[in-house]
Amino acid sequence: MDIRFIPVIALALMLAACQSPAPRASNAAVPAASAAGEYDNHEQVWSARENPALIAPPHVHVTVEATPRTDWTIWRVQLDATPPIEASWALRTSDADGALVWLPHRALVAGPGRGAAFDPAQWTALDACALRGRATARGVQLAADARACAVLAPGVGPMAALLPLDIEREGDALHVRFYVDQARGTDARESLRRVRRYEGWAALNGAGPTAAADSNDWHTDRKVSLGNEGGRYALAYRDGRPSGYSLLLERLSYRDGNVPVLKLSVVDDATGRTLAYAWANPEATSIGINLGWVQVGLESSATIHPASP
Repeated sequence: MDIRFIPVIALALMLAACQSPAPRASNAAVPAASAAGEYDNHEQVWSARENPALIAPPHVHVTVEATPRTDWTIWRVQLDATPPIEASWALRTSDADGALVWLPHRALVAGPGRGAAFDPAQWTALDACALRGRATARGVQLAADARACAVLAPGVGPMAALLPLDIEREGDALHVRFYVDQARGTDARESLRRVRRYEGWAALNGAGPTAAADSNDWHTDRKVSLGNEGGRYALAYRDGRPSGYSLLLERLSYRDGNVPVLKLSVVDDATGRTLAYAWANPEATSIGINLGWVQVGLESSATIHPASP
């Protein structure tokens, strides 16, 4: 089912605020790099779609990238809208007067360096949009002054819609209020969750759902990779032609019993209809399905590629 979003009006005024020197970094500050990973609010969007009484939030995907500088991260924010909007911010961590500060920066150049090529000189601070707060036992709570940030927003352009005004991270949960969320009310925010990746294989019979039991026309893909927060993977035949079927991996909590599950579905691309699905515990390290004409086996990439000690 398609989700409709209110178009974001482009902001076109010139940047008017002066910028001050960045606050001094301190070892007491919680490194923003601790938030590195992918986050998605797929379940929040799905829950609103299933409950007509709720206002559907926009679908947002956030990738937090570490840099060689432990006090800097790059946040890439993608918003499903018409047209789609994407923005990248470099956040510098510091402390000021005992408060934790995450200061967003916008790029001064097209295609600023990432990874080892990261260069703080390619970014300029948005001081009025600084997020201030505190560290918690499992994460952080920070907020910006929305009225002060509004002075900078016009000069940033349409990307200002994705400036974070409020960030709360606890464990794998990331709750963010973006500049654009102000139009949806005082409590509007996106509830995202860290994405876990699953890798594995899929075997598809060339005859599709009507394949005979003795058919050996199998098309095997051993490079299947999906995220558990609404990850989708299109199945193809061995010559690269689309099969018309996709895999969908979702972590969902159903209202009846509010039981969280990890759901692997086979979807008909033409109709969007779910042909079959399998459930597992959300913490499962593996999940699979066998419909006779399509077989899938996935394993958590954390299990396949364990982190170095």
